[in-house]
Parts: sequence; C-alpha cells; structure tokens
Amino acid sequence: MFVDHLELKDFRSYEAAKLDIGPGVSVFVGPNGHGKTNLVEAVEYLSTLSSHRVSADAPLIRAGTSQAIVRALVVAGRDDPRKLLLELEINAGRANHARINRAPVRRMRDFIGALRTVVFSPEDLAMVKGDPTDRRAFLDALVITRWPRLAGVKSDYDRVLRQRNTLLKTLARRSSRVDGGDVATLDVWNERLAQFGAELLAARLATLSDLMPYARASYAAIAPVNNRVDARYKSSLGGLSELLGYATDGAPGELPEAADTDEVRTPAPGPDQLAVLMMDAMAARRGDELARGVTLVGPHRDDVTLTIGTLPAKGYASHGESWSLALALRLGSLDMLRADDVEPVLVLDDVFAELDVTRRDRLADAVAKAEQVLVTAAVGSDVPGQLNGQRFDVDLRGSAHAGHEESATGPRVSIVSPALSTGSVHRSVDND
Repeated sequence: MFVDHLELKDFRSYEAAKLDIGPGVSVFVGPNGHGKTNLVEAVEYLSTLSSHRVSADAPLIRAGTSQAIVRALVVAGRDDPRKLLLELEINAGRANHARINRAPVRRMRDFIGALRTVVFSPEDLAMVKGDPTDRRAFLDALVITRWPRLAGVKSDYDRVLRQRNTLLKTLARRSSRVDGGDVATLDVWNERLAQFGAELLAARLATLSDLMPYARASYAAIAPVNNRVDARYKSSLGGLSELLGYATDGAPGELPEAADTDEVRTPAPGPDQLAVLMMDAMAARRGDELARGVTLVGPHRDDVTLTIGTLPAKGYASHGESWSLALALRLGSLDMLRADDVEPVLVLDDVFAELDVTRRDRLADAVAKAEQVLVTAAVGSDVPGQLNGQRFDVDLRGSAHAGHEESATGPRVSIVSPALSTGSVHRSVDND
C-alpha cells in the first residue's frame, strides 16, 4: 500500500499543495516550522482520523479559513494496481465529511482502514516514559489498524463509559437515596460496558501477544547492549492476571522474573469470558463507584508494563534505551501488520536527529523493506544514506526554482510543485 498522490487545501500552513509521491522512500527536508511534518500528518490523518501532534481538529485548519481538505490517491501495492481516492473535509465547528472514490461515507468510522499507517515520532517516547494513557493509546491505535471495525467498538465503549459515569456522579450526589430503579439502570449500563469493553480488551491482549515477538527482535537489532525486552498487560479486572499466567502487582522495581523470549504463555481469554470478569469486577467495586461517582474497572483503567532486562523501562531505562524501545514497538508493529498481509505506509517524523549514528543506521536497515517510507528531517545529512529515494525540499522563503543540481548521491532533478501559500516544495529524485 502506498500514497501515489497527495493534495491539500487549507491544511495547517498550506493554502494548497499537490505532490506526486509513489512507492519507496520519500524524504521531506526543511527547517523546523516550515511545514514538512504537516505533509506526513495529512497522510496519518487520512489513515486514522487523528494526529500524533494534536488531539483536536481545529489546529489542522489553516488560520482564517473554516475548512481543510485532504485528498490522496492510494494504490493497493506495487503488484496490485487497484486504487482508492480518499477525500476528507475537516470543518470548523461542524461535522467532518469523507468520501471514497467520490462516494460519501455515511459514518466517519467506516473511513478508517482504507489507508494504513505506522507513525514513529518524537512523541512516541511517551509510550515508555509517559502515563498509562499513552500506552493505551498506542495499543488501541494498533488494534484499530489491524481490525478497523474496532474503531466502532472503541467509540461505543467510550460513549457508554461517559453515560455510566454521568449516572454514577448523579447517584453519588444522592448518597443513601439510591433506589431499586437506579440500580436497575446501572445494571443496564454495566452490561453494555462489559460487552464493548470485553471485545476491546480481547483485541488488546491478542495484539500485545502477537506484537512482542516482533518488538523483541527489533529491539535486539537496534540496541547494542541489554537487548531483552518484554511487556505485560496490567488489568483493572480481578483474576485476569492469573488467567494470563503472571502477576502484575508489586512495588516499583519488583517485577516477576523476566519471561524468556521463547516463552509460550497461556492463551488470552475471549470476549465472553472477559465480559463475565468485567461484570464481576463492577459488582465487587459497586460501593466504591457509587461513593466516588466514577467507573473504576475496565480497559480505560489498564496499563502495559514495559521491561528492559528485569527492570521496568519507565523510571529505569536510559534515554537511549527508551528511544530504542519506542522504536522497537513501532517497527514490531510494522512487522506484525505485514505478517497479517497488511502493508502500511511507514512515517518517520523527525526521529533521526534523536538517534546516535549506530541506531540511525540500524533503523534505516530495518525500514528499507517497507513498501513506502515517508521521512521528515530538518537536516538532510541526518538521514542515513541507505534511505535513498526522492527528496522534497520544503521552504517557506519562496526560493522556488527548477533545474539540475549535484548531490552526494548523484544528479538530482528538481521539480517545483504548487505548495505553501508563501513558499514552495521542490522534489529531487535520485538518479542512480
């Protein structure tokens, strides 16, 4: 799968941009703040309807306008000529709209999956060093990339969770005046929450189990020393850890003995069994939930414990180890998806500047197999020579020109494309 053509209108800093990209490696080079990340962010948004940079849509719309348009022609593969035209209208203060091959998409969630991406960016360090929210977001995004219909399940779970929390807050204010009708209403929301939560949790467990062999291999290839990593799911449901074959409690730095990389774990329970566990957990915590007015069990309370060697990565890993682990999780995601017969677009957003030379070269070797790799860099020399391909020079200063230039890798042809409202994008294609 690869993006063959990308077109933007009033997206971020761009008044208009049209770029022919194609398979292989494309490197977007330009000073910080000149719009190179905006290009790959647009590709990511077509894939996930979200951005790794912001949580709301408003910043995606160019200042002074009320609508942004992102359009891309996506090709199924180098050997598969099938194409999809994907179009998104991002509207300020009203609903967004999507089209596939010019046909309107009735529900935005049905748009997800037409394009698949794996995005690695400096923000990914939060997967290792950040809060549980960051690790849940990573895992849920990967789940949805594998099975796009889970976007609807996740949305339904979040909706029911909000409604259940609203009811619990109301009941908490009423204290002792909770009656049978209130309990019956709460039981209805319990069943709905358990239904969606169990399906989401089952997908998380399956994905984490499938991911880790690939992530371990990626980490061993990237990290020069101390290259044994693991991940364990930490659930808010009583009894789940035992079903998975390990405990998750303990003081910081006191983890169970590290799992062998070839360990065969107990198969994860399915949605039906997980729904029972979730119902039991809500029943056991009902008093606490009524007192506090919030849902205390479910996937929204869970975490993933990442380890390097025998120690938790959070709080113990060095900066280089943390970067290597975050990168290994992304590369492992790419390999797992490819094993699922999904060939996602790989986006490396300004990551080479954060890595030493050894890790840069190992990363470049690892991603060369991807069908399409989109790279951004402030300095072109930060990108290893293994990632030869076409180069886009993003420049807000308007120094557009067409012609030939010499580079360290041979002659390049610069083609001026309409782009930034106050600048330009040049494309340079290496001719070997």
